[in-house]
Amino acid sequence: MSVQQVLDLIKEKNIEFVDFRFIDLAGRAHHITLPATEVDAETFVNGVAFDGSSITGFRGIEESDMVMMPDTNTAYVDPFTAHSTLIIVSNIHTPDGARYERDPRSIAHKAEEYLQTTGVGTTAFFAPESEFFIFDDVRYESTMNSSSFYVDSEEAAWNTNRKEEGGNLGFKIGVKGGYVPVAPVDSQQDIRSEMVRQMQEAGLRIERHHHEVATAGQAEINFRFDTLTTTADNLMKYKYIVHNVARQYGKVATFMPKPLFGDNGSGMHVHSSIFNGSEPLFYEKGAYANLSEMALHYIGGILHHAPALIAITNPSTNSFKRLVPGYEAPVNLVYSKGNRSAAVRIPVAAVTPKGCRIEFRTPDSTANPYLAFAAMLMAGLDGIKRKIDPSALGYGPFDTNIYELSDEQKKEIRSVPGTLDEALDALEADCEFLTEGGVFTKEFIENYVNVKRAEAKAVAIRIHPHEYGLYFDC
Repeated sequence: MSVQQVLDLIKEKNIEFVDFRFIDLAGRAHHITLPATEVDAETFVNGVAFDGSSITGFRGIEESDMVMMPDTNTAYVDPFTAHSTLIIVSNIHTPDGARYERDPRSIAHKAEEYLQTTGVGTTAFFAPESEFFIFDDVRYESTMNSSSFYVDSEEAAWNTNRKEEGGNLGFKIGVKGGYVPVAPVDSQQDIRSEMVRQMQEAGLRIERHHHEVATAGQAEINFRFDTLTTTADNLMKYKYIVHNVARQYGKVATFMPKPLFGDNGSGMHVHSSIFNGSEPLFYEKGAYANLSEMALHYIGGILHHAPALIAITNPSTNSFKRLVPGYEAPVNLVYSKGNRSAAVRIPVAAVTPKGCRIEFRTPDSTANPYLAFAAMLMAGLDGIKRKIDPSALGYGPFDTNIYELSDEQKKEIRSVPGTLDEALDALEADCEFLTEGGVFTKEFIENYVNVKRAEAKAVAIRIHPHEYGLYFDC
């Protein structure tokens, strides 16, 4: 969409405000809103100024001036504002016009540009499956003398005896009992359908939606794959719509990986493939899972660099509450066709040559999608460049349920890091693959690690309620 087309759209839709957005290090959107009367062609040349020192992980106060440069291809009408508003996502530049090296969206662009310089292919496609919970109530606090959280859902297994509903109507979802039941067990059909409707109006192509495995309102909506940066843009749009539709229904949605103890967490399984023009490069008929040698090397790169990669694809302390065995969590660094206990799964049902892809199941939605997809691509490209054979390194294929192997057999399988700090250690030790072509800079990685270590420390030094049960009577 050209600048003139955006200006025409503002007139056609009687847009009152234009909302310029950028994405921070953690993957959260921020915005500055201009009256539409103040937006003209010059706005897209000069950009919109903001204070970078007020954004965690960006700039110091002595160098705080930053500029949003709007990307007109991202424009869509906000479905939630009372006054008609057009949303436009921006890249971040410094005042001298240079691309800001800590801007996640610019890093995603650089990863796509790097792919084209390698000669491997022209385009990388990504498709995330971002799961979430829809709760009716959430409360939490963390103070010097109190620490607690509480969530509730009318669907939850613990509410079979609840009276507050004005008469309990039953049909609660049991632990691990929520995968695709029909109504009235699935009570959230309409809210998910409304989310889909809003997504479609905002330009997303939605493939399906359904209730997920966990009790208490776990859901999944799948949108169509696209190129790396566009898919990250689409995921930001997806999360914005999920959060706000839930709020319209008097509920709250969260993409937190493990909001409940004792049931499945929410992952973000990421499908990816590489094309050369219109030619799919991951397909070879008759090979294992119909995967080409290039695809196997791509998998080799993902699994070889996985400990470091996970610092970016699972960048929260809560991520590692999900990454434990027994809850379909993909903690085993192996690959397999159709096996959901493996970190890398190759879908084999109803797959065409163009649909042939790999699925990295470890990530979750605390990841910044621009950084996560870029890092995945860089790991895969390193595997292709170095011809990393995952089978030769003991990464599979494993076509059995790994959770049912003996303890002795499991010792032979490498697992994901156990904590965020361990993943950050791995990233510091193995980051060269990310800096190829200047996609990620060493300075960016150092800053990223410092920000995430501060998060890990903030959790580690606080008193956990369960410690009272373990130690109060000592």
